[in-house]
Amino acid sequence: MNNPKQLTFPWSKSNKSNFNEYYFDDPNFKLKKILQENDDIFIYGINKTGKTYLLQSLCNKYAEEGKTSLYIPLIEASSLDTAILDSIENMDLICIDDLDSIQNFRSWELAIFNLINNCLISGCRLVFSSSNNISDVKFTLKDLESRIKKIDQIEVFPIRSENISRALIQISNHRSINLGDRELSYLMTYSERSISNLVKILNKLDALSLEKKRKITIPLIKELT
Repeated sequence: MNNPKQLTFPWSKSNKSNFNEYYFDDPNFKLKKILQENDDIFIYGINKTGKTYLLQSLCNKYAEEGKTSLYIPLIEASSLDTAILDSIENMDLICIDDLDSIQNFRSWELAIFNLINNCLISGCRLVFSSSNNISDVKFTLKDLESRIKKIDQIEVFPIRSENISRALIQISNHRSINLGDRELSYLMTYSERSISNLVKILNKLDALSLEKKRKITIPLIKELT
């Protein structure tokens, strides 16, 4: 197997992404189990449902188990030469984000098709993400479209509004960030009620709290917002 440390790409992957932080709402309950199996999978869902976070979490899980993995965000990678995909099929896992972004980019469609074929031979697991389900992804290369449609797909649903506060508590507890009930209520009342936005605020609050050596309080939140 290739050592991922030997491969250098011009994009970043968070090493902190972790399944324990992702709030698997009821509609997504089976998603965690499916992702941690060994089959190829195609996940799709609207923006800000955490697809990128899930792919990066899976890569990090493989790393913890001593397995090789590679995360490829096609929105960024597709501006480069397709040669970056050459000879990467000996990884244990390759996660390909935003597959639908290469529609009508024939050179990249062909490169992904060839990668899938190579991975079938090598045994490398492939996990794809897309904003659209398989039936709505239209490639100019019909062989790729046909091959992708053979992969099991599962939808990633957004966290329901009533569970967003629970999700934020789960994340703050996992990171040992002390977020009190009053502060949580303030954030939920005066911030955009999307988990991606709230996590960004939580990250900034944690950094500001450490910098100023102060607890996270409503006055500190007001300084940030």
